[in-house]
Amino acid sequence: MAGGVYDVVDEPLLLTEEELAGLRGEPVAPSLLSTRRVLPLEDEPSSVVQRYLFPTEKFRGEWRRHWIELGREIVIGVVATLIMGYATGYMARHNVPTGVSIVILVWLAVLFVLGWRVCDWWFDRFILTNKRVMVVSGIVTRKVAMMPLLRVTDMKYVQSPLGRILKYGTFELESAGQDQALRKVENLPNPNELYLRIVEEMYEPEAVEARLGRVTESEFDDDGT
Repeated sequence: MAGGVYDVVDEPLLLTEEELAGLRGEPVAPSLLSTRRVLPLEDEPSSVVQRYLFPTEKFRGEWRRHWIELGREIVIGVVATLIMGYATGYMARHNVPTGVSIVILVWLAVLFVLGWRVCDWWFDRFILTNKRVMVVSGIVTRKVAMMPLLRVTDMKYVQSPLGRILKYGTFELESAGQDQALRKVENLPNPNELYLRIVEEMYEPEAVEARLGRVTESEFDDDGT
C-alpha cells in the first residue's frame, strides 16, 4: 500500500476438476472415491499368493517383511567376505594353496546358506483379504498361518526407535480363541499404513470397495447421495 492506494497482484487461482465442477453446478461424486488414505494396492495377487486364496475371497494386498529381517545375514556376509579376503591373502603370501582352497570353499558354503535365507525371505508374505490375514512362509516346507478378521478382538503394532526410522514394526493380533496360529508377525514394512488398512477392512469394508473404485454410480444413486 502506498499513499492510501492498494496494489493488487494478479495470481492464478488453481482449482481441481472437482472444485470446478462444483462451481459449475455439476454433480460431484463423493470424495470417498478419490481420497486415498493409504497407498494403492496391486490389482491381482502374485503367483506365490494366489494359490492360497479361494474364488470368493477379495484380495487386499501382500507384503514382504522389511529388509531388516535380513540384517544378521547381511552382517555375516560382509564379515565372512572380509575374513575370506584377509585369509586368502595371508595364505597366498605364505604359499599355502590348500588353505586358500579351504577358505574359499567355506566362504562359498556361507554364501549358499545366506542365499537360501534370502530366498526364504523373498517368498515369505503377509496377506490381507476381506476375510482373513495370513502369513505364508518356507521354500521346501510351506507353512500357512491364518486368522479370520471376524475373530480379531485386539490388534496393535510396536515400533522400536530403529523401526520408526526405517519404517518397520511388529504386529500383535489377539483373537477370541485360545489357540492362535497367527499371533505375532515381526518386521512388517510401513506398519501404520498396514494397521489402517486392516482396521478399515474390519470396520469399513464398504469404504474399501469405494476407494478401490468398485462402487458404481448407480449404487450411489440408490442411496440418494
